[in-house]
Amino acid sequence: MRVKMPFSSSISSKRQITIPLEIRQRLGLKEGDRVEFIVEQGPTIIRPARRMENPFQKYAGVLPAFSTNKEVNAWLRDLRDEGHETEY
Repeated sequence: MRVKMPFSSSISSKRQITIPLEIRQRLGLKEGDRVEFIVEQGPTIIRPARRMENPFQKYAGVLPAFSTNKEVNAWLRDLRDEGHETEY
């Protein structure tokens, strides 16, 4: 039978806590990672924060790559000129 080991930490004057090494390793946490606290009726759970999906990721690569502002402006001018030539 495996014995549960209690882990504890103190709250600093800045209201911060240090997560014990064993817990960080168990959760796979490293410096800069975010955690989230899940509050349930019984226990409160700490886990690695789930990364929010970037809503713009699906549009990556849709537009051509530009090296300069001049290229962007020329592309926009071409788009605007094409729009005026269309007859309805």
